[in-house]
Amino acid sequence: MSLVRLIGFSTLPCGCLVGRYREVASSRELTYVEEKGGLCTEHGHRRNHTIPKAPGSPPQRPAPLARAS
Repeated sequence: MSLVRLIGFSTLPCGCLVGRYREVASSRELTYVEEKGGLCTEHGHRRNHTIPKAPGSPPQRPAPLARAS
């Protein structure tokens, strides 16, 4: 388990609420599913898990709706 700092929250088109975090030790950015959308059919969107990236895809960076202070 590593220490992370909250960057912001956003909602994906499927309705899932995600939080973006930066890992303190490595400065790596992570996207966690905070709440799964009621109509979401994505198997990879599981509450309290990171969103997996497809091989060769650009980093997934949803625009933040709210910024952490």
